[in-house]
Amino acid sequence: MTVRLYLASTSPARLSLLRAAGIEPVLISPGVDEDEAVAVESLRLGRPLDAVETVSLLARAKAEAVIGATVDGEPIDGFVLGGDSAFEIEGDVLGKPHEPAVATARWAQMARVGHGVLHSGHHLLDHRGGVPHQGASATASARLTFADDLTDAEIAAYVASREPLEVAGAFTIDGLASAFITDIEGTPSAVVGLSIPVLRRLFRQHFGVEWHELWPTDL
Repeated sequence: MTVRLYLASTSPARLSLLRAAGIEPVLISPGVDEDEAVAVESLRLGRPLDAVETVSLLARAKAEAVIGATVDGEPIDGFVLGGDSAFEIEGDVLGKPHEPAVATARWAQMARVGHGVLHSGHHLLDHRGGVPHQGASATASARLTFADDLTDAEIAAYVASREPLEVAGAFTIDGLASAFITDIEGTPSAVVGLSIPVLRRLFRQHFGVEWHELWPTDL
């Protein structure tokens, strides 16, 4: 029997990654106010969160936000995956820019510095039997190098496409920005927003579930 995975995310990129890896998750929107969650935790700690803390916090918040949810009237019965990503450059932790002016400023910084690190957080929650049990978290990071000859015209055209507005760091390696990223050190899927090898390890080490158990029986 196939182990069911629920994806507490609205990210098309994470969905595509899982499907390419042979998994068809059930989608649930977590509805988490990311800025508020980070602000509350920063206030509790008395300092800003670093990039790894940020993605870990939000991945867990998204998974836990759907505890007790139902899909088509039925309680969720399987594992819930929450994920989040943030880009770190010169010590700055960058999430989604939302506004064209912000995206333009970030790309100007990336073009000037030439490199940064993309962090992806994962929280896997055991929700078998319709009730939450234990959870396990892990992060993955990858260093990216940007083209050293990026022009203002290229940046303006990319921002005008609106692709970078709702993604961490204002770029997508699997989209139009692929032409501007020259090198990746680390797991490529982590740059898209979800490390497939990390997820496999979480299932095996913490829950005793083998990766192929998530594949459909007719695969």
